[in-house]
Amino acid sequence: MPDRIASSWRGPLLLPLLVSIAVIAQPVSASQRFVGKGELELAFTPLDDAESLLVDVIDGARRSLHVQAYAFTSKRIANAMVAARKRGVDVQVLADAQMNRSMKGNALPILLAGGVPVALERKYNAAHNKVLIADAAGAGCTVVTGSYNFTWSAQNRNAENVLVLRGHCELAQAYRANWLRHRREADALTAPPRKP
Repeated sequence: MPDRIASSWRGPLLLPLLVSIAVIAQPVSASQRFVGKGELELAFTPLDDAESLLVDVIDGARRSLHVQAYAFTSKRIANAMVAARKRGVDVQVLADAQMNRSMKGNALPILLAGGVPVALERKYNAAHNKVLIADAAGAGCTVVTGSYNFTWSAQNRNAENVLVLRGHCELAQAYRANWLRHRREADALTAPPRKP
């Protein structure tokens, strides 16, 4: 386990508890239930280096990377996504339209310049998901979620959490199916929005 992630937890026993809590918190008609399996890694900011954890997941993707971002200003994360695209990974990003209406300090122009397709979600008051889904269809399937926005503040100023779930491909495929549903409702961004 990397030293830089001081409070990371790994273990198969935590996943069933987390999934059970998530299922209890959801309306019965909207929930999905999974048997716990795989490996978990947990980081808390600002104590832990969650940004490096996210970059490690991006760097480890071999086939696909589907991303949902609320706020996205981390150039390091954006550059890792562009590098993944250059090595042949199918990288696609969904972002909240309202939060990303200004390109000042935003990382979306880096993605667009690097050939990463970006779409903006406008249907919701807030497209507040923070999700990375790597290689959902096979070996190396990984889901990253939590409160962590892809921003400098999330790493350095805020109290945030990141949960990495590896090796649970059914869960990764459920996240990807939700991502695809959101993508159908989103508008492709072909150039950065103009400043208001």
